[in-house]
Amino acid sequence: MNAGINIDVRALEEKLRTNVRGEVRFSDGDRALYSTDSSNYRQVPIGVLIPRDRSDVITTVAICRKFGAPITCRGGGTSLAGQCCNVAVILDFTKYMNRIIEIDVEAKLARVEPGLVLDDLQNQLRSRGLVFGPDPATHSHCAIGGMLGNNSCGVHSVMAEFYGGGARMSDNVRELEVLFYDGTILRVGKTADEELKQIVASAVVNGSSKAGSTESDQRAGSGIHGAGCSRRAEIYRKLLDLREKYGELVRQRFPKIPRRVSGYNLDELLPEHGFNVARALVGTESTCVIILEATLELIVNPRVRSLLVLGYPDIYRAGDHIPQIRKHKPIGLEGIDDVLVGAMKRKHIHPRDLEILPKGNGWLLIEFGGNTKEEADTLAQELMAELRKQSDPPTMRLIDDPSHEQVVWEIRDSGLGASARVPDEPDTWEGWEDAAVSPEDIGKYLRDFRALLDKYGYLCTLYGHFGQGLVHTRIDFGLKTHAGIQKYLRFTEEAAQLIKRYGGSLSGEHGDGQSRGELLPKMFGEELVQAFREFKEIWDPD
Repeated sequence: MNAGINIDVRALEEKLRTNVRGEVRFSDGDRALYSTDSSNYRQVPIGVLIPRDRSDVITTVAICRKFGAPITCRGGGTSLAGQCCNVAVILDFTKYMNRIIEIDVEAKLARVEPGLVLDDLQNQLRSRGLVFGPDPATHSHCAIGGMLGNNSCGVHSVMAEFYGGGARMSDNVRELEVLFYDGTILRVGKTADEELKQIVASAVVNGSSKAGSTESDQRAGSGIHGAGCSRRAEIYRKLLDLREKYGELVRQRFPKIPRRVSGYNLDELLPEHGFNVARALVGTESTCVIILEATLELIVNPRVRSLLVLGYPDIYRAGDHIPQIRKHKPIGLEGIDDVLVGAMKRKHIHPRDLEILPKGNGWLLIEFGGNTKEEADTLAQELMAELRKQSDPPTMRLIDDPSHEQVVWEIRDSGLGASARVPDEPDTWEGWEDAAVSPEDIGKYLRDFRALLDKYGYLCTLYGHFGQGLVHTRIDFGLKTHAGIQKYLRFTEEAAQLIKRYGGSLSGEHGDGQSRGELLPKMFGEELVQAFREFKEIWDPD
């Protein structure tokens, strides 16, 4: 939804104020406020629209289309790759469109609006014995819509992998209701073969799904099983053609890892994945559609949890043990290194609490769940007994104090903040901070990645979701000078080549955004990047 900017901004603002009930913010201060997210980027938007309801969104899109104004959707602004920054009209859903529409405990489903903050959802689910699997460290601020746009994951997405649909947001979505830039509204999800044939064969208009039509008209043409929508038939026919053209290439080149977040999810259109249009749209970063509503798949929340911390001589040997530990199917499996712990000490973050960690220079945090404390502890003790039989067992500490468990997770959650602006050290930056490989390879990858960092003379922390092969970093790129930027660009080229060699993903959580978009040909090849362009054009030809 990006286009060349040559519009009458004052007329656009006035038209929005006249027709939209929500907040229209075009002042210099508001535009400055929304010019950044949590990334390295700053782009001043055309203006900001805070919709009160779906009608406001539909009207806003119609007006922006008339003026030729691009649109970017925004949640909590926690994205690290510049997805929220654009010279566009920003739609911020978090103030008003933040409802939980329905929680179906028996079906383990939740229908929500895009502005809902993750913690608000989790708080409601907890009393019902349920939880949503993906949980980024920014869970107190990030919104469901942003998580969908980004294809987010999180600390406990390993639980979603072992006990639910999978690690990513796309693996935990049942349906989406989406709005196109041309005003079409569709409800999309998985599509059975026979249903798909009926939809594609249909040329009967069963209700206009255009902006300005009545709510009943939009609903009539937007049901997943409503094959009578001609716009749906057109879209699905084009998606099928795209699958036919690129399907084998997708099978060959898409990484087979838990955390492939880079690129569009064209693999979800394959027959073996049920032509799942909703999941194909997750991770498109506000470039294809606007999400009005999402139906999310939930999992049972363990009644009791136990936390085991393992200490290793270094983070690489910690990584070597990941495949063995994954066989025990924990609900959390994270890694942190001594550089991160050192940064916490210098910044006086949890200074006394760090003593809880067992002796070592690299640590794994392993969480198990159960119906009783005894059951959860037994799972941890079984792993401990297995590890003690090895010639080089790690140091171990089974945390038996709930307050200490909370503190250890706070230590992990503070990784991003702790590694930024460390006293007496160069500034560290995003830009290459969430690459992912197979969990089987993470120990080897960490060594090769450290060798690459040493080649460029970079310092950084190594931590993250090791249980799913993802490594978080903040690196002292030196982005305030031309020479530093050129060095950074050379590094990311080599880092991308390393990831490709491991069959990994440029991003395993934070998305491509402006940081990694230009590296997609390195990972997928030019043919699949062309497929991504064609996929976007199906939804947003303007």
